[in-house]
Amino acid sequence: MSGTGEDTAGGEGQSDEDLAAAWGAETDDGGAETGQSARVLNQAEIDSLLGFDSGHADDEARTGMQKIISSGLVSYERLPMLEIVFDRLVRIMSTSLRNFTSDNVEVGIDNMVSLRFGDYLNAVQLPAMLAVFKADEWDNYGLMVVDSAMIYSIVDVLLGGRRGTAAMRIEGRPYTTIERTLVERLIVVVLADLSASFDPLCPVTFRFERLEVNPRFATISRLSNAAVLARLRIDMEDRGGKLELLLPYATLEPVRELLLQQFMGEKFGRDSIWETHLAEELWSTEVDLAVVLDEQTVRLSEVMALTPGSRIVLNCGPGASVQLRCGATPLFEGKVGRRKNRVAVRIDREVPRAAPAER
Repeated sequence: MSGTGEDTAGGEGQSDEDLAAAWGAETDDGGAETGQSARVLNQAEIDSLLGFDSGHADDEARTGMQKIISSGLVSYERLPMLEIVFDRLVRIMSTSLRNFTSDNVEVGIDNMVSLRFGDYLNAVQLPAMLAVFKADEWDNYGLMVVDSAMIYSIVDVLLGGRRGTAAMRIEGRPYTTIERTLVERLIVVVLADLSASFDPLCPVTFRFERLEVNPRFATISRLSNAAVLARLRIDMEDRGGKLELLLPYATLEPVRELLLQQFMGEKFGRDSIWETHLAEELWSTEVDLAVVLDEQTVRLSEVMALTPGSRIVLNCGPGASVQLRCGATPLFEGKVGRRKNRVAVRIDREVPRAAPAER
């Protein structure tokens, strides 16, 4: 029995080795064939594999890869009025920065994009200065980033640098107190212009909070929150740089309804012509007024006992005040008299209306 077991074990070991060798040979042959048949995919084939084929117009036909990539995108088109605000900011900044620098300044907007706040912080090009500002009326924060080229250009201009020469940059050192102070003055001017840009839409005051050089310390929102980024380009002859404004959607939430307008003063679901017509017709509406001389509470048996000829005595003497009502709503108080053989009521005062009860 023992000899048979050893023979069986040896046979199994031999068969495993033979099987491994045969499998390795097949793998080598397959690798050689694969290497001979390998080719480079063109862009159309790559787009088709990833689901970016232009033929898929609806979300139903998108592949999983395309849906995953598209889920990280945010569209700022939902706030069209924001474009008008930033266009107004460009015009105002062009004038204010010319007065601030006493130089020829041209301001333009490169683009507006929507992105995640964390993605923007990771993509900030350092060295740069990050200014955190607060919108007092909205009780939330925004971020302004001034790049290195703009910092050195504004320092050179304010300290009397000659025109036609590019600002000298010294990389790899922290910003000095003078540079920080001059940049803060620039930030205050831009924030004042941003407040003026929002004035036609709603009054808001943007107040400078602090200046940071490390993006990690300028976190004003959750990294996954969406934000609107506006990139501004400032040219001062041969000098200049870029300035970026980042407003999280949470900051813009108090004025979201206003930013959804297609044009200034748009009213959703309201027709001014119909409102005017309705107001004019209301003045011609006929209203029934009832003059209440007296009110009494009697038993049902007394009411049933009334017969023709019965008298009901009213507690209203001559010259007593009566009440004029429209339905159950009291409107006026006055006195009963006569005018041209007709019973008339002279209104003495208006009855104050009670405030509607809160539910």
